[in-house]
Amino acid sequence: MGACCANTSRTAFEGLSKDYKRRLWLVIFLNGAMFVIEMIAGQAAGSQALKADALDFFGDAVTYGISLAVIGASLKTRAMAAMVKGASLSVMGLWVFGSTAYHVIFVGVPQAAVMGSIGVLALVTNLASVLLLLRYKDGDANVRSVWLCSRNDAIGNIAVMFAALGVWSTTTGWPDLVVAGLMAALFLTSAWQILVQGIREYRHDVLSHQVSGV
Repeated sequence: MGACCANTSRTAFEGLSKDYKRRLWLVIFLNGAMFVIEMIAGQAAGSQALKADALDFFGDAVTYGISLAVIGASLKTRAMAAMVKGASLSVMGLWVFGSTAYHVIFVGVPQAAVMGSIGVLALVTNLASVLLLLRYKDGDANVRSVWLCSRNDAIGNIAVMFAALGVWSTTTGWPDLVVAGLMAALFLTSAWQILVQGIREYRHDVLSHQVSGV
């Protein structure tokens, strides 16, 4: 994972491809649709893990939209966009942590059947997104953030399915809360990676202009 973030701004893919943009639009649609479906299902099932995963879908859709908007912009602009996305992902992770902590006090047993079925649908959607973006997983901070969000979704869906199995086998809500907490940690880890690469590329652009005297 760390090695993937080692790309330099001079060689990393910047998103300037019609094929990449078409794939990104399709992934935005898939993520937006799954956000609505999973948030409704999470509310109906009383599942924090489903809600956390739905929030991840929403964050991805916004991230991909920002990524499309800044394709072709200067390295400084793209790096700043990546830092904004990293900060937003941090806020999302902290929200999930706080919400999970609240539900630890008021533990309810979510509906395992709904969690499992929606988890399967979400996993299929995310695997499709991952396959669509696989060839572009290594790029600048802007492109890299897209890949990390897609990967997070796929991991999150598998975790939700395990949470559903745990809820069904233990008849308690704790597996659901544990998975929600782990997903929040994944959000924060990815946010850190995006922020670090974005800051590095931003500094590279500033130093390049200072050296050139621009």
